[in-house]
Amino acid sequence: MVLQTKLHIAENLLESKEVIERLVNENIDNKLDHYLEKFNKENAEWIIDFKIDKNKKWLFNAKIQANLDWHDFRFEREDYKNLDDLVNHLFEHFKEQLSNK
Repeated sequence: MVLQTKLHIAENLLESKEVIERLVNENIDNKLDHYLEKFNKENAEWIIDFKIDKNKKWLFNAKIQANLDWHDFRFEREDYKNLDDLVNHLFEHFKEQLSNK
């Protein structure tokens, strides 16, 4: 079983690409690692799709869509000033949902 992580970073955020990649990877490795274990089965498919952009107000919008062993998850937030807070907030909600499965 291999986790596929897909990042879609808007052109207006390419200067922050390394920061976004680091934040996503840290959240997956540190927040979700324990919770992902319960989905660790032979032939399980794991896909986490993360999209982020800046809106017309120059605030951040982001979305996580994930499929873990046929369980679908979706989290979306808009109008965040702080990039770190937005990414961490989305993954915190993801972790909470995983703890209920």
